[in-house]
Amino acid sequence: MLPAAARLRRSEDFRVVLRRGSRAGRRRLVVHALTTDPSVAADAVQSDETVPSVARAGFVVSKAVGNSVVRHRVSRRLRHLVSARLGTLPAGTALVVRALPPSSTASSAELGSDLDAALRRLGLLSSRRPAGDVPRPTRPADAAPDHGSAV
Repeated sequence: MLPAAARLRRSEDFRVVLRRGSRAGRRRLVVHALTTDPSVAADAVQSDETVPSVARAGFVVSKAVGNSVVRHRVSRRLRHLVSARLGTLPAGTALVVRALPPSSTASSAELGSDLDAALRRLGLLSSRRPAGDVPRPTRPADAAPDHGSAV
């Protein structure tokens, strides 16, 4: 689950990101991003305005994606994927991830690759993999099974 400070909650926050932010669409999702200029954020902090110091994210999963069970599964997967990448985003960035109907049958890996591609297109993610997506080493098919015995 995302920490409270990292969540978009108010409809006005969603509306601002959707209208003023940049957008990158993929087959299974659309990512809207609005990045606050660091100098503006520093000025606002000095004048005691409320400017988020962390990246925040919100999710839109409509009924077009599926029934409530499917929508909640998609939103849980997206929330997990975004939480692993929030630390790499610039402070003050607001994301809205909108799930499209093909996301209902997508795996977490497919959603993750679409999310990474969208974030790269928006210039928010470098070309290297996020820390949470470290590939596991694979065992050759002809190797003996490992039963956990060290002897």
